[in-house]
Amino acid sequence: MKKDLWIGGEYRSASSYMELKNPFDLEVLGQIGIANQEDVRSAIKAAEDAKEIMAEMPAFERAEILEKVSQYLKDDREECARIIALEAAKPLKAARAEVDRTIMTYTFAAHEARRIHGETVPMDAAPGGQGRLAFTIREPLGVIAAVTPFNFPMNLVAHKLGPAIAAGNSVVLKPASQTPLSAFKIAEYFHSAGLPAGALNVITGSGSKIGDILMKDDRIKMITFTGSPEVGRYIRENSGLKRVTLELGSNSALIVDVGVQLENVIPRIVNGAFAYQGQVCISIQRIFVHEKVFEAFVEKFVIETQKLKAGNPLEEDSDISAMITRGDVQRTKEWVDEAISNGAELKAGGNSEEGIFQPTVLVNVPPSEKVSCEEVFAPVVHINSFGHFEDAINMVNDSKYGLQAGIFTNDIHKALQAAKKLHVGGVMINEIPTFRVDQMPYGGVKMSGMGREGIKYAVEEMTELKLISFKTE
Repeated sequence: MKKDLWIGGEYRSASSYMELKNPFDLEVLGQIGIANQEDVRSAIKAAEDAKEIMAEMPAFERAEILEKVSQYLKDDREECARIIALEAAKPLKAARAEVDRTIMTYTFAAHEARRIHGETVPMDAAPGGQGRLAFTIREPLGVIAAVTPFNFPMNLVAHKLGPAIAAGNSVVLKPASQTPLSAFKIAEYFHSAGLPAGALNVITGSGSKIGDILMKDDRIKMITFTGSPEVGRYIRENSGLKRVTLELGSNSALIVDVGVQLENVIPRIVNGAFAYQGQVCISIQRIFVHEKVFEAFVEKFVIETQKLKAGNPLEEDSDISAMITRGDVQRTKEWVDEAISNGAELKAGGNSEEGIFQPTVLVNVPPSEKVSCEEVFAPVVHINSFGHFEDAINMVNDSKYGLQAGIFTNDIHKALQAAKKLHVGGVMINEIPTFRVDQMPYGGVKMSGMGREGIKYAVEEMTELKLISFKTE
């Protein structure tokens, strides 16, 4: 299979290509075009040429295009899930769930396209404002650059393309180098759905080599990025006056209070820690359990963890599979070994085989260890105890990240205290921090980013507010 660059509504040859390999067995999946600087400029020009067409397109037409894409995904659900499983090593049942979420994301985008609106402004509320009628409208920004990661190659693309197109923008999409096939598939769907040529362009290659063009080109009005804090900070500092939305790292934490029925919540927590090999922005990494139930929790958690089946992502019963690169496996092993050498106790896992890192459970991890204070982005979780609820809150907040946090408790006062004092973008009460549905506002504080996704909220980020005022007398 050979995939060129998608520019101006068609595939265009690249000057060079790279091998795309399956992370599980390293089988070559195809040859993927590598965009050079001129290719990026061509994609930006195509998007610039299409932006007026998109801005003038009626809302119902944009909505219908998004609805057609949703239907194509429904029709090809199994094919799309297989693409994700092959290029990302995501277990097939998780890949199917991602396709289903992608369908919902584009459906929400279609709904939002039909209800983008402003409001009337009571000008006479201030002296001198009488005799005036005023209202606001929302206008598309123009050309948006979207940079997406490997871990949800269809749904995180949808969270950028859906609101951008719903709002009448054109897009230059740079997917992760490991997961371009999903992006090309979506581009083909939008083309078949009637999206004007140039309204969506897909360029592949190294972000470090072509990203600066997107940041410095004045035709780009916004950059929406999901990825590492280091790259996000670089984008923020080098994008001038462009609007920027950043969804960055996390080391999501969960509090388990005394009195919680452990049998009911532990399967859910295990899933939140190890789904897709822990390569999820809001994967559970830190668990703080009340000291009265700590031993029982750890025992039951380890038993549930050991039920997970590792294997080929295309096998129906695989729960976890290979990490995205062998380098990430090695890094994870080093972090786990370092934590153990500094006093942490290994309860399960800790080793790897053929790119699969075993689901790993650590207890009593010093907060200064990388597996605690950095984003491990691997199937590794640590469990520490607490005596006082305020201590648990402080331990969760003792992080440079703040995306989402969860708490299981039967005490409404503690739940409200957590809601108020946890310094994160989302507090999930009696739920794991890995919970997300695609219409909710989603984003973080501190080094977890800025701005919000969730279709309605992303549309606001991707539009400009304009005031219209009539002097009537």
